[in-house]
Amino acid sequence: MPVAQARPDPAFELPTVSLQALPQEARDTHRLILTGGPFPHDKDGTVFGNRERLLPGKARGFYREYTVATPGAKNRGARRIVCGGEPPVRPEVCYYTADHYASFARIAQ
Repeated sequence: MPVAQARPDPAFELPTVSLQALPQEARDTHRLILTGGPFPHDKDGTVFGNRERLLPGKARGFYREYTVATPGAKNRGARRIVCGGEPPVRPEVCYYTADHYASFARIAQ
């Protein structure tokens, strides 16, 4: 009988990116997160469900998503910062995605 193997913790599989290496728009969004806004989009600060399961598993409500402006985009674009922790202005961890949740990099500060 085959034995199921535990899947490695995704936190160890994600690349890391420095805040300074991110686009200016991402740095601006990160600054807004730490100050509590105001945010330009209604969806900013809403719960991120982690349906893709690319981020470490946490209780619903742990992660919140924020839009990173994309120059020239006619909508919110694909770039986001997802932060986890409570309260939201002091996140434990933040992740950046440039491809609408297809991949993430942990933001190192």
